[in-house]
Amino acid sequence: MKFLVTAATAALTILVATTAQAFCGFYVARADTSLFNRASQVVLVRDENRTVITMANDFEGDVEDFAVVIPVPTLIEREQINVGDRAVIQHLDAYTSPRLVEYHDPDPCIKYDRMEMKRANQASIPETADADRERAARAAGVTIEASYTVGEYDILILSATQSDGLVRWLTDNGYRIPRGAEPVVDSYLKQDMRFFVAKVNIEAQSELGYQYLRPLQVAYESRRFMLPIRLGTLNARGKQELYVYALTRSGRVETTNYRTVKLPSNVEIPEFVEDEFGDFYRAMFQEQTIAENERAVFLEYAWDMAWCDPCAADPLSSNELRQLGVYWVGDSGRQQDRIAPAQDVFVTRLHLRYDREHFPEDLVFQETGDRQNYQGRYVIRHPWTGKATCDISQYQANVRERQEREAQQLANLTGWDIDDIRARIPFAGGMPSAPADEPWWKRLWN
Repeated sequence: MKFLVTAATAALTILVATTAQAFCGFYVARADTSLFNRASQVVLVRDENRTVITMANDFEGDVEDFAVVIPVPTLIEREQINVGDRAVIQHLDAYTSPRLVEYHDPDPCIKYDRMEMKRANQASIPETADADRERAARAAGVTIEASYTVGEYDILILSATQSDGLVRWLTDNGYRIPRGAEPVVDSYLKQDMRFFVAKVNIEAQSELGYQYLRPLQVAYESRRFMLPIRLGTLNARGKQELYVYALTRSGRVETTNYRTVKLPSNVEIPEFVEDEFGDFYRAMFQEQTIAENERAVFLEYAWDMAWCDPCAADPLSSNELRQLGVYWVGDSGRQQDRIAPAQDVFVTRLHLRYDREHFPEDLVFQETGDRQNYQGRYVIRHPWTGKATCDISQYQANVRERQEREAQQLANLTGWDIDDIRARIPFAGGMPSAPADEPWWKRLWN
């Protein structure tokens, strides 16, 4: 009996050696496709109506039983079909993988005379937008009592003396206040209430063994930019992992018939995760999948191919990109063109876990003009452990607070038990104890 294997049923385990030469910045580990079983990889090169699809197919069974079914939107001639090099896809996987980075705290006893530096440079440093905002608020009788960034939101806590001044300030600062709000606002002010206001922070919002077969490639022209996955659910055993690497000239690629969601990124996590990064990433991806009702496509990487920071692997050369079908790079044939990173290629890495119930339609994509860089990036900060030459009690208190935040963030991302996490953290100066009079809401969501 023949196996029907599509671009979305192949299972490929990739073992990529980590080399010191590939390091850039503080990168220490990556979450490549080897973390997940039954993981298929598809590379889509798209430019106008031209598409080149590369499928890293694998399956369980004898090679002689292998058969592939590839739905395509147009007639395919022999010259449009090729057998590619799996190593290029391995390189692309390594380059785009979510990564773990680390930083080390400096010696807390090294002091800088910040006040002198400020006075020396005060004439040349313009006032900040925050200073302008606070001055305007005071003129309107509004006090900015606190300012926070929580996830993708910028939050202010406001108080005011007059409702009209508060409404005017909010309107001037981009908050949409309904007509007739002043009497209601005034009633709250008379009760000595404050105002919690929030905006979306655009910048914050925008930051997985078997036998192996060489990948198949097909080039064609069609107005439809899509990937058939429905056949892949017919003989699938359980949920499948699918990685799509889209290479375009214009910018980031996203799905149009399913939500494209950025995974949490730039999150600080406890030190012990460095030895368990794979476990962390699998748990985190599972939690995010459930949170999106198992119907989302996740963005793991979006970057210009010419560079990276920090690099989980070197960018692909023009020669490698040509093998994947990026026809617009490296035409001259010069040696430099073959080995140098391409200058006009934007790569998008998408990851989804799917089955017939939650993904009943084929994936439909669109190119966007968004060239904003994004990567799944997770941060470990090592506290200072050297010999202290000063009183570091305040530094240790700050580190304990940071370690507690890291524990809570790890629990929120993975669903791991917060007490188990705390037990594995060497808290600076000892395990913190919650004050007896700690407010009831302090641990409400932790």
